[in-house]
Order: sequence, then C-alpha cells, then structure tokens
Amino acid sequence: MFKQKSPLAFLFLVLLFPLTALADDYADTIKVFKESDIVKGFFNNTYGYAMFPTIGKGGMGIGGAHGKGQVYKGGALAGKTSMSQITIGFQLGGQAFSQIIFFEDQRAYDEFTSGNFEFGAQATAVAITAGAQAQAGTGGSSASANTGPKDAGAQQASYNKGMAIFTHAKGGLMYEASVGGQKFTFDPVK
Repeated sequence: MFKQKSPLAFLFLVLLFPLTALADDYADTIKVFKESDIVKGFFNNTYGYAMFPTIGKGGMGIGGAHGKGQVYKGGALAGKTSMSQITIGFQLGGQAFSQIIFFEDQRAYDEFTSGNFEFGAQATAVAITAGAQAQAGTGGSSASANTGPKDAGAQQASYNKGMAIFTHAKGGLMYEASVGGQKFTFDPVK
C-alpha cells in the first residue's frame, strides 16, 4: 500500500549506515565524470582530486548527508576522506549523488587534506547531468546543469579558491532551502 519511501527513513539510513564504496565504484564514477565534456579537461590539468562515488542526503526540516571517498594526488591514491553535513531549514526528501572536487594546485590540495576542511555557504558545484538539478550540499547552494550544447557549461566550470566541484545526480528528489556546509576529514594512506 505504501508506495512512497519516507524521506525521514532515508535520512536515518544515510546517517546510520555510512556508504562504503568498492574499487569498481570509484572506477565507474571516474568514468562518468571523464565522459563529461565539462569535466574531462580538469583531469588533465589538476594537482589532485577527491572522489565520492555516492553521497546520500535526506531531510525533513533537519537533514544530513554523508559519503566516503578517496583523495588522489598526481593520479595516485593519497588517502581516504569522508564528508558529513547537517542542515537546518526548509527541506524535504532524499537523494544520492556522486561528487568530485578538483584541486588546482598544492595550496588547495594541502588546505583540503589538512584534516578538517569545510566548504562555506558560498561554495557551489556544477551538475553534469543535463536537465537535472543536483544539490552539492554546500550551504544550500544548488547547481543546475546546462541543457544547451555539450560544452556550453564549460565556460561556467572553473576553479574558485583553487577548487572546482562537480556533482552527478544518481537518484532521488529533494527540495531544500537550508543553511550548512560540507565538512571533510582526511586520512593519508600509510
């Protein structure tokens, strides 16, 4: 009888069961981003990047998001990272998305890998799925994909304070107008 999934149930799943990605998930997610005309050039000219195959997000008044990822420097695995977010404000629903953060130079990489990095409310992401919206979870800022020519969004994609953020919607639906930033931890490979 109950056909719709409860957004509150999704929120509890997101917060109670951290998403663990397999090696294939990373390869598949990197492939998705490399196939985007907007993103593929960043792989050739980046100091490093952080990849999150799946970030789960849900909320009903109070929300949260969580995902685990890996950080790469010069194409080699440099460490593990996790992202957490708590949001307060008008929001309802749940969604899953992939996220990649490119580091333009060593300064940006060092800032992210310092162990406790947080995006402020001004951080935005570019969604690469045409016609869809993806919430990057950076202070309620949303980014919508360009529905024009394949490379039209490339002009909008650039580094801001040494970082460029892209998302790819995987599923779900969420309406949100909230305040809160993504917080990251980093553990280097030993």
